[in-house]
Amino acid sequence: MTRILHRQINANLRVASGGKGVELFDQDGRGYIDASGGAAVSCLGHGHPDVIAALHAQADKLAYAHTSFFTSEVAEALADRLVADAPAGLDYVYFVSGGSEAVEAALKMARQYFVETGQPQRAKIIARRQSYHGNTLGALATGGNEWRRAQFKPLLAETHHIDPCYAYRYREAGESEAEYGARAAQALEDKILELGSETVMAFVAEPVVGATAGAVPAVPGYFRRIREICDRYGVLLLLDEVMCGMGRTGTLHACEQDGIAPDLLTIAKGLGGGYQPIGATFLSAKIYEAFAQGSGLFQHGHTYICHPMACAAALAVQEVIARDRLLDNVKAMGAHLSRRLGERFGNHPHVGDIRGRGLFMGLEVVEDRGTKTPFDPALKLHARIKREAMNRGLAVYPAGGTLDGARGDHVLLAPPFIIDAATVDTVVERLGEAVDVAIAQAA
Repeated sequence: MTRILHRQINANLRVASGGKGVELFDQDGRGYIDASGGAAVSCLGHGHPDVIAALHAQADKLAYAHTSFFTSEVAEALADRLVADAPAGLDYVYFVSGGSEAVEAALKMARQYFVETGQPQRAKIIARRQSYHGNTLGALATGGNEWRRAQFKPLLAETHHIDPCYAYRYREAGESEAEYGARAAQALEDKILELGSETVMAFVAEPVVGATAGAVPAVPGYFRRIREICDRYGVLLLLDEVMCGMGRTGTLHACEQDGIAPDLLTIAKGLGGGYQPIGATFLSAKIYEAFAQGSGLFQHGHTYICHPMACAAALAVQEVIARDRLLDNVKAMGAHLSRRLGERFGNHPHVGDIRGRGLFMGLEVVEDRGTKTPFDPALKLHARIKREAMNRGLAVYPAGGTLDGARGDHVLLAPPFIIDAATVDTVVERLGEAVDVAIAQAA
């Protein structure tokens, strides 16, 4: 009997006993292709010798030093590396232990920036429905995942939400991508004006929506318009790339493909590739200078910020990605994955949409392809797909509530950057079988 409070009580979990490359192994020695990298975490796969060596070396040198007393060489080196490759204007970085902490830090940075600059009335946050920004209270309040928020609403700060840029569900018949993108972005300006532009602190969004909706990219031009609106009203743009960032979409930062740079940017997951828990928040020079010239501090902190072991793992992961030109493989294998998914599911009667960027792809599963009607949530189709995939030696990341937190099913794919074409083919083959069997069982 387990003494762990698992995510699901009485879940019959396999015991992971090892991992190598793109595979994980259970205690019986059975292999599973890790086609979602856990939750888009394991970008280098498992057991990478260079990362393991870096961790050994750092443990021999220094495991921990509290940041109220010391910085460390490895944290400084990681910061230099990340800022050198960051979108223009993001000149500083703050290290935490994961994505939720990164979002919490970013929200506090946004608030403190306006306090330091004499605009304390700015405290309102706008985000998007069907977004996910983390499970700590500030991040949960910001996110638009209604199922996660529901029972904790009495504890959550008031936030404000607009519709996502989700062309499959929200683009109208006869509407061009440009027209739809402009309309979707206009919702932000409308909400800012409704709330009072002088009261709005930040707009928060995922460049490619991850777990809640299943790899939903914005249409071209949407984020350029969003950037313009934020600039017009003095609102900070906070982009959450915890899941879609650090190379997952084919560029180091997903927002590069949208042609913009935010004021604050959060990363985690692929930053350390799962070898250590680490996340980070980038901040612009103007935010840093407001702190430096004002109170001289950032009024926030955790015990494990800038943890040397975590920074060593992340630095090694990023060095391997650059040295081995793995973003080239993300682009090539992403194109191959998109093509193979199209061949297998493009005419599938129960797959309504295939979407994503790079090695960050999603399938939306529907009862009726013509009307886009979702399956009955009581069927828990996403859970059936996950189970059938695992039975076939495949780990994918399905979820429910795709439309509104209650209805809809999707499957998210986010395999390691080291994946090859033959393994992509196997992933699609096994996923096809799992989807078909799960739907047949639900019929």
